Amino acid sequence: MSATSGRGSVTGPRKSLWQRIKDVALTDVTVFARGGVDAGSLERLETLLIESDFGVRVSARLVADMERLARRGDIKTRDDFEGALRDAVAHALTSGNSDPSLRHADAGPTVILVLGVNGAGKTTFIGKLATRLKGEGKRVLVAAGDTFRAGAVDQLRVWAERAGVDFVSGSSGGDPAAVAFSAIDAGVTRGADVIIIDTAGRLHTSDDLMEELRKVARVIAKRLPGAPHESLLVLDGTIGQNAIAQAAAFAASVPVTGIVVTKLDGTSKGGVIVAVHEALDVPVKFVGVGEQAADLRSFDPAQFARELFDR
Repeated sequence: MSATSGRGSVTGPRKSLWQRIKDVALTDVTVFARGGVDAGSLERLETLLIESDFGVRVSARLVADMERLARRGDIKTRDDFEGALRDAVAHALTSGNSDPSLRHADAGPTVILVLGVNGAGKTTFIGKLATRLKGEGKRVLVAAGDTFRAGAVDQLRVWAERAGVDFVSGSSGGDPAAVAFSAIDAGVTRGADVIIIDTAGRLHTSDDLMEELRKVARVIAKRLPGAPHESLLVLDGTIGQNAIAQAAAFAASVPVTGIVVTKLDGTSKGGVIVAVHEALDVPVKFVGVGEQAADLRSFDPAQFARELFDR
């Protein structure tokens, strides 16, 4: 398997994005010292960024930024180039709607609705988030709204028990909206600070399933005005540009307030985070880098930009 696949190489360790840029794109950095631009290097840079899932639009803009800085004389060395590219990525992630903090209700419980397709890592994310919030001293209730997938309720129950938080579920094959309604009832009665509601993993191309998701959101809003306070979309970081299509479909059905990107420990193609943020103008709030509860990180654009090139 090649080094650019995100899972290492049969001939050596996986190269970071910056190592690949140096090896492939910056073949003649001396042109920058002369205030010129190597068109071939810029073209190869754009190809590498696209392969790293930044997408065509973002990749083209980043390359244009590098070209402008080089012509202005601000890039004279590879270190200058690396710093400028990192800054450009960090700037892209802090533009527009980019606040990574969780929104909380002014009064009463905060309701967090979790969306995503099967296999994206929703259940694991919910378990990690519940553990984090419990550690912050909050009383948390988790609701198993994925009533159709075999084992989904039991899997979430295990996470809830491990985190030491309250748990609500419905009957197998039952109405997910009814589970959400009951969860809010239970959360209000028990004095919960945060209610996290799972939803059935669904194909973003299924109109029926997306309509069901809209129903869940309507029922939540009816039971508790102002809720859900967060609708977090969980995306698998390894699926590349398909994540943008998924994100757009979910955002068209339910107002998405934040993005969670999972499985970043298994991919070097982290550019999809930039692409999805720009496509939706929605902040990235968390990234998952492993299976343990401590592997859920609050998103830090500057740190991500550094790690993207170093990893």
